Amino acid sequence: MPHIHLLPHPDLCPEGRDFEVKRGASLCESLLTAGVAIEHACEMVAACATCHVYVREGGASLKEPDDEENDQLDHAWGLEAQSRLACCVKLKDTDITVEFPRHTRNHAREH
Repeated sequence: MPHIHLLPHPDLCPEGRDFEVKRGASLCESLLTAGVAIEHACEMVAACATCHVYVREGGASLKEPDDEENDQLDHAWGLEAQSRLACCVKLKDTDITVEFPRHTRNHAREH
C-alpha cells in the first residue's frame, strides 16, 4: 500500500501526518478520509485549483498531468514544477510526500 507523508501546514495539519492508502485511490479523497480538510470547491472534477498541492517526493511515479489539470494549475496560487491537483492524482505503489501551499486560490482572494 502506498504511504502518504504530509509536511506540516499551520491550518490543515500542524504536526504533519503519515498514513497508508489503497493503490489507485484519489489523493484528494484520501486526504479527506484521513481528516485533512483540503479545499475542493469543484467537488473533485478538476474544474478549479483549490486542491492544489506540491508533491515533494515520489511525483515521478505518478501519471503526468493531463491538459485539463494543467489548464487549472495555471490558476493555482504559488505554482511550482511539483504542483498537482489532489483530485487528479491517483496513487500508485510509490510513497509520496505532499506539501500544502500557504494559500489556496480561494483563500488568496479573500485577503
